[in-house]
Order: sequence, then structure tokens, then C-alpha cells
Amino acid sequence: MAMSNASKWVLGITGGIILFGIAVIFLFVSLLVWSPEDETLSTSGKKIAVVELKDVILSSQEIVRQFKKYRENPSVKAIVFRVESPGGGVSASQEIYEEVKKTRDSGKPVIVSMGSVAASGGYYVSCGATTIMANPGTITGSIGVIFQFLHINDLLKKIGVDAATYKSGKYKDSGSPFRDPTEEDRRFYDQLLADVYDQFVEVVSSERKMERKTVVTFADGRVFTGRQALQYGLVDTLGTYQDAIDLAAKLGDIEGKPRLIQETRKRRFWDYLFGDAVAELSSMKDQFLDQPIVQYKFIAP
Repeated sequence: MAMSNASKWVLGITGGIILFGIAVIFLFVSLLVWSPEDETLSTSGKKIAVVELKDVILSSQEIVRQFKKYRENPSVKAIVFRVESPGGGVSASQEIYEEVKKTRDSGKPVIVSMGSVAASGGYYVSCGATTIMANPGTITGSIGVIFQFLHINDLLKKIGVDAATYKSGKYKDSGSPFRDPTEEDRRFYDQLLADVYDQFVEVVSSERKMERKTVVTFADGRVFTGRQALQYGLVDTLGTYQDAIDLAAKLGDIEGKPRLIQETRKRRFWDYLFGDAVAELSSMKDQFLDQPIVQYKFIAP
């Protein structure tokens, strides 16, 4: 039976109302997601900027960008660098360290506030700061380098899968999961890791004003509590996050209660729909697929 004109109008109006409602909901959520212009663009007043490094170090881009921005802002008188990380990629750790050091050398104080874990690459990036402050129970140190990869050739054989590799040099497939390492591979790895390890030791020796032989006695991959690290000269003082802010205010010549500024991640539309599931899936992908091969990283039990 044909639909009457009246029914068509009713359906049309109903559909329009539904679409309008969806548009209003989307606009409302967009307003919730929107955040005002970053106040750090203001150059008035005296402020302390807070930069956070959390989780494994996979990339340096965001941390480097924030340090550069705050270093160039004359209203930011000091930076508190909150480090809560077991370390990660060698090159990313080195790039963050260099940016922290550049900021310190520009005359702007950088106070590292260590959280529960600031080890290996987390300690490396801290070395460029004006002052390193740890909690007594902070896990830090783990000066060393690690190189891990899987071997799945035996597993593949059991399920009847074979892999062929064609290469132009004997080391081209070093680290391949499809074969066991040779003695030549092991010598190659030893030389590679020795150089990367040496770079870590050099930074600690230079920044902490310690003789190399002294650093080497601690640089065997073991971790220390914050109190032990203070005893060995690996950190400058003990204190909480609030203590770090107070010290930053003092070094930045800020009187009274300091004004803190910090970037916050904008929540996107799907964050409201799916909660933290998207972030957790992204983190899992980073952990398993985007891991650097050579790492300054503390491997927790």
C-alpha cells in the first residue's frame, strides 16, 4: 500500500529531528573536548612549567617540543620535569637528555622530580637537569643497555613452516628470529652494546662530576633506591613533587605561591565513547610492535 503524503511528512520531520539531535549532541561533546588556547603562549607573569615523562620512552618528539616551547617563553622561570619511566629507546633518551641540558644551560632551572621508577633511560634523561630530586623509595639507576629479540625458528619447524633469507652481507640478518645467533653475531653484539654502554657512562661521569671508574662500579644494570642513589652521588637531594615545585620557585626567583602550567591531552570524541580502551590498545601496540631494539631500559621482575 502506498504511503500517504502525511506519513511521508511525519517521517521526514522525525528524521530531521533525529539528525538535529545528533548534531546537537556532537556539538556538545565537541565543546567538552575543546580546551582553551595553551596559556603558556602568554608571556606575562612568572610561571613554573611542568613536563611529564610517563611510561616507556618510545619517542622524544613531544617532550622535546614542550621543553623548547617553555625554554623560549620568558614568563616561564623554571621547569619541573616529572620522570616516571623505566627508560626505553637509546636515541629517544639521548634526544630528551640533550634538550633538558640545553634548557639548563640556557639559564632556565630544570628540576627533575622522580616518581616511583626513574631508571635506565629514565635516569639518563634526568642527568641534564639542574637538580635531580628523588623520593627515598624511588627506583632509579639501572645504568646499562639491553638488546633483546625472539627466536621462533624451532616453533616454526614444529608447525611445518620454513623461512628463507637472502642477504648481501653476513651481518645483514643478525637478530633475525628465524635463526640462532652465531659466534660472529655475538661478537658483533658485544661491540655494539659496549659503545652504547660507554655513551651512558660518559654522560653520568660528566654530569655527576664522578670519575669514570667510580661510575663503572655502579653501572652494572642494578637499581637503587632514592636514598641509596643520594649516597652514591647519582641524585642531588630527596624530596616530593611539591618539594621540587618549591625548589623550582626558589631557583626561578618566584616569590609567593608559584603559578603552574602544564599541557593536558585533549580528550577526543571516541575517548568519551570507549573510555580508556583506545589508549590501552594503543599502549599495547607500542609495547609489542614499536619497541626499539637497543634500549636503556630497566626490565622489572
